[in-house]
Amino acid sequence: MTAEPATALERAIADPPPVPGIGTRSPVEGLERRTVGFVDVLAQSVSAVAPSAAATTIPLLVAVVAGGGTLWALAVAMVLSLLIAGTVNQFSRRIAATGSLYTYVSRGLGTGAGFVAGTAMLVGYGFIAMFALAGAGYYLAILLGRVWPGAVSSTGLAVAMIAAMALVVVVVIVRGIRLSTRLTLLIETVSVAIILVLVVTLLVNTGGSFEWSALSLAGSTPATFAVGAVLALTAFVGFESSSALGVEARRPFAAVPRAIVWTVIVSGSLYLVATYSQIVGFGALGLDLTASASPVNDLATAYGVEWMGLLLDVSIATSFLACAIASTTALARVLFAMGREGVLPPVLGVTHRRFRTPWVAAAVAVPVVALVPIVSIALGSGLWETMQTLIVVAAAGYITAYVLVCVAAPVFLRRIGELTTGVAVRAVAAAALLSVGLVVYLVVEFAGERWLGALVFVLLMAAGCGYYLVRKRRHPWLLDTIGVYDVPVAGDVLGGGSPG
Repeated sequence: MTAEPATALERAIADPPPVPGIGTRSPVEGLERRTVGFVDVLAQSVSAVAPSAAATTIPLLVAVVAGGGTLWALAVAMVLSLLIAGTVNQFSRRIAATGSLYTYVSRGLGTGAGFVAGTAMLVGYGFIAMFALAGAGYYLAILLGRVWPGAVSSTGLAVAMIAAMALVVVVVIVRGIRLSTRLTLLIETVSVAIILVLVVTLLVNTGGSFEWSALSLAGSTPATFAVGAVLALTAFVGFESSSALGVEARRPFAAVPRAIVWTVIVSGSLYLVATYSQIVGFGALGLDLTASASPVNDLATAYGVEWMGLLLDVSIATSFLACAIASTTALARVLFAMGREGVLPPVLGVTHRRFRTPWVAAAVAVPVVALVPIVSIALGSGLWETMQTLIVVAAAGYITAYVLVCVAAPVFLRRIGELTTGVAVRAVAAAALLSVGLVVYLVVEFAGERWLGALVFVLLMAAGCGYYLVRKRRHPWLLDTIGVYDVPVAGDVLGGGSPG
């Protein structure tokens, strides 16, 4: 005979009363809720940023426009990223969502602004994934060029490599989030280690003392510096992508904020050290950084460690592939959220029965991500030229979403009675700086050689806004469905939900 529970607590545990207001289904049902640990969450943000690939390509892109202000532009971009990260975390500590900034802005500023942010995130995630596939192809071509000089200029080879890598991306994403995050984290860890070895080698060969000329702003104007800072910001974009795993993270309100902040800090530190070593290395050789097709390869050869260039080509290419996987992972989850809400076709909100991943969204996204760079290359644009255009579109998309989330955070916090002065000041400052930077960036890009990228961004945003207006007119109920996020269900609480 079993003894009756002696205390109220024991009785509640033995026969828990139903909890009123708790349902049995989450709006994002179908994903593996609360199964992903902190390492996997961190891996998502780190891989989306692709620090090793960014550390070896972004400094060159920034140097082309910012001149001597390259190091400062990266430092400003790091500070801005930290401000954005702190603002994004005002949401990630309170909301577990798959829609990333799209969902956050919807909860803060409403459905219209939310859809603009969602469109911007689709552009950002999509075009950074395209950039990453093209980048992986570019460095693989450089690697093959060591035995086949025509590899870099071969259109057929570039198309074949991008198509093959796109197939890898879709398989990894569909198979499950833990496979993709752990694979990409392993790739990034090895790649960063190789870059750090090269950085130490360069610093030792250049004497080891600090070269103050690296801090010179020679050749930089306010306009070119602003453009350089925006381009430098692209080295950090994707740090917020772990928020797209809010539903799947085991402890989302702790793991996601930590992953976002630490990704910015660690990546930013690597960028500053790697950029400084490249500037000093080329300066010691009397060469021009902006004239190099692959700065790290040229430096490795010049300082007698050419074998390291071989490793770098492999590590950078795999880092780009990891970035493509992580960015497409986030892209698929934003599409999943929009499909589940009814904003996009509901089939995008379907998950795989076995792997519990948004496989339809991934299957739709990956071919588009691969097709754009393939078409660009087939039309006669080289891999590097294609990358330069794609990064313009991606940067503008991300920054638009960052501006909106920085505006949305104080509004959201005020509505729930948790706004503080410090948060408001940081959010407003970040929004103002980003807005100015975005306007200057687009104006300069429209007037320069990469005007096509700026035009594509404007056209895509206009098309997205037009789609939303038509969709809202035909389906007014969308105003009540946009911005879904995960909520507790009966299985999450002691006693479950109340019947009926």
